[in-house]
Amino acid sequence: MTSPFVTRDGSKWMPDYLTAIDGTTCIGCGRCFKVCSREVMHLYGVDDAGEILGVCDDEDDFDGELNRMIMVVDHAGRCIGCGACARVCPKNCQTHLAANNAAA
Repeated sequence: MTSPFVTRDGSKWMPDYLTAIDGTTCIGCGRCFKVCSREVMHLYGVDDAGEILGVCDDEDDFDGELNRMIMVVDHAGRCIGCGACARVCPKNCQTHLAANNAAA
């Protein structure tokens, strides 16, 4: 088991790493992306059938196939476990893993 880290004021803190985002619940609002300083996740396009089309940019509508956008964890190893993304998510669609469970 991993012991908790200690913050500057001496309080204990255990990181919770982002491992997944539920694409059926995510509304693609981008709030989590905006607060993440590590670029752990990105917006992806989804078609009518629910298939992921690829990373969204401002100009690509995937030849008219774009139905909606969702956030996808594409660089989980960059997550530092700060939890900022979970605090701003209006749909609570993220899965986090505590550092003590990640080491197991």
